[in-house]
Amino acid sequence: MSNERLRAAILSNDLDLATIATRVGVDPKTIEKWVAGRAPHRRNKYALASVLGCDVSYLWTDEQGAEATTAVGQAELVSLYPHRSVVPGRIWTDLYERATEQLDVLVYAGFWLSEDPLFLRIVQEKARSGAVVRFLLGDPDGEQVARRGADEGIGGAMASKIRNALVNYTRLFGLPGVEFRVHNTILYNSIYRADDELLVNTHVHGVGAYLAPVLHIRRLPQGTMFATYVESFDRVWSDARPLSSPTDLGDA
Repeated sequence: MSNERLRAAILSNDLDLATIATRVGVDPKTIEKWVAGRAPHRRNKYALASVLGCDVSYLWTDEQGAEATTAVGQAELVSLYPHRSVVPGRIWTDLYERATEQLDVLVYAGFWLSEDPLFLRIVQEKARSGAVVRFLLGDPDGEQVARRGADEGIGGAMASKIRNALVNYTRLFGLPGVEFRVHNTILYNSIYRADDELLVNTHVHGVGAYLAPVLHIRRLPQGTMFATYVESFDRVWSDARPLSSPTDLGDA
């Protein structure tokens, strides 16, 4: 069944399909298929609704309205801390201790976490119990780590922290289910995942991560924030280089 609301919205905006397609980032024939009744992926629904100035729930009645989406997003947010330095220390280890299936860490260095003996023990126990553990650290020889060090005024100290953190993780290498990779992406957020919970340390240009805000997020049905950060982690993971030991960085 064709989507007459979508057709009408396109006509009322006086935009041709080529212009709309360019703004959404798809082919004009794809827009035609959506008008004919094919449902776009959610990200394309929101992009198209934005271009047309419509609420996504008006164009596709199975979607939540903006108010409902906002309400669910607010419910996903468990806590907001103005700085990482004021987050209670036990939150990080408590979060990972509750996990049974998935533990993820995305940072440049996260050196402070690598020094925590309780965290190291928890990772060992979870891995031996069958959990999947993924560590993503910045490539100390990469362009983005060098730039972050310069932005924060610490120069090569950022790369040194990464190398030191990897040494601290030596006993985790080779454990079943534990994998390390290094990435060369711009780190917009550090992400710490434990099953259906996240701690997200946002990053602010020229400010150390310990002074930036932290979001505690919990996955909820119909929520989108948790999924957004997990998808971001997975994109970085897919482009990152695996490490077999703390000392194989020179193989790049």
